[in-house]
This record gives sequence, structure tokens and C-alpha cells, in this order.
Amino acid sequence: MYICPICKKKLKLSEKSYRCQNRHCFDVAAKGYVNLLTTKGRDPSKAGDDKQMLRSRTDFLDTGAYQPLADTLCKVIGELTDGIKRPVMIDCGCGEGYYTVAAAAAVKEAEVYGIDISKNGTAHAASRARAAGCQNAHFAAASAFSLPFREGSADIILSVFAPVTNDEYARVLKKGGRLIVVSPTERHLFGLKALIYDEPYENKPNRYSLRSFKLANEQRVEYTFTLESDKQAKDLFAMTPYCYKTSPEAAARLDGCAPLETEAGFLVQEYIRE
Repeated sequence: MYICPICKKKLKLSEKSYRCQNRHCFDVAAKGYVNLLTTKGRDPSKAGDDKQMLRSRTDFLDTGAYQPLADTLCKVIGELTDGIKRPVMIDCGCGEGYYTVAAAAAVKEAEVYGIDISKNGTAHAASRARAAGCQNAHFAAASAFSLPFREGSADIILSVFAPVTNDEYARVLKKGGRLIVVSPTERHLFGLKALIYDEPYENKPNRYSLRSFKLANEQRVEYTFTLESDKQAKDLFAMTPYCYKTSPEAAARLDGCAPLETEAGFLVQEYIRE
């Protein structure tokens, strides 16, 4: 399934290494992922979320606060792959693998691939898949803007709060394949923002230049939930863009905030590869 990030030839797994016909070699790490990021234009050791950010994401997601979104995605993926023999799904920007592993567990006949620019993320995701017994989940450190997959090899691409690219997704998806994009609705986490900011704002809708795709369906998953502890609130804060944009003084308002009720809002859009 993978192609070489250097010469674009097919990679074959031999023992614990992926090799192409030009003898480029990529070892499978002890934690179960393969690094297919090149050093061109980036330092792979510093790319993406660090270990502390991933721990916060994992601890928050494992509370089940976003389970309704995971359930919705698994239902959609199951319906879209029904009748397809050994469907292939790629989760682009998979992070620590929460939604990737959920999909692999729900659609056991599928081959599910998670990619992220964070080696820490894919290492964590591979461990999560192993703990869940999902042998159909595979992980690679790679960029959504240079996917290490053959043309027309995927039935579904999933992007949850991650960058979206027309060209690479169109190249890798089969004609008629589906792109599932998840973005925040207007009042996602508004209760949390109202605590931190003096003038909280609603989210603006995301706009994508998906000229190779047609919107087929969309649904909103919206509900309220309670942050039961300060740690849960801080873990959630740490996995959002607000963490980078908020002053230490404003972030300190999280101390003693629990229990805190806030909104969750997800827009799930399905696009068809034309």
C-alpha cells in the first residue's frame, strides 16, 4: 500500500523494513509505526504534537467526551464501505489514533491507515491499536500534502480537525471514493472560551478548495458535556489551538473551574471524488 517518499515506487515489507526497487529502506519502529517523512524542508524530530500534548489528548479523549463523534464516524464509514471487499481508509492527521482505532475496530474487514507528521503521535497510535487488538490498523509518520500511497488506492479518506488538500486526496482516492471532513460548528467549546476570554467568539465556518470533489452529505453532531475536573479542562485546552493563543493569565482561569459545562459541535461533511 505504501509508496517510497523519495522515488514514489511501491514499498514492500520484508521482515521489519519497507524497501522499494531502488533500495530505499524504512524500518518499522519498535512501537509499530514506520517513518515515511523526509527531511526536506522540515525537522521530522520536531514535527507535530509533542509527547505532553499527545498525553493531554489521550487523557481527554479517553474520558469519552467525544464518543458521540466517534460513533457517528464509525456509522458513516460502515455504511460507505458496506459491500466493498477489503476497503481501504486513510486517516490524515490521525494524531494519537483515537478515531483511527475506533474505525478499525468498527469495520474489521477494512485496512485502516493513520498518518501524521508527529512521530510521537503515530507511535502512540500504534500502541493504542495494539492494545485494542486492531491488527488492521497501520500507522506512518507522513504528511497529508505528500501522501505515501498509490494513486486510486483508497476508498475513504478521513480528516478530523486537520489540514485538507484537494490534490493529494484526489490523487489517492478512487473515483467515487469519499472524503470525510470534520470541523467545529459555531459554538464548539463556547463554554470553555467564555471562561477564558472576556469576549468569547463563535467559530467561523471552514472553507475548502475541493475542486475535485462534490459535497454529498453533511450532518451536525452537537451536544453539551461537563468537564468534571480541572485536569480534564486543562487537557481539553491543551489539545486546542487556544492553547497557543491564550495568555498565561487567561489560561490560569482554568484553575478551580470544574465542574464546567460546555458545548461540543462537529460538522461532518462527506465529499465524493468526481
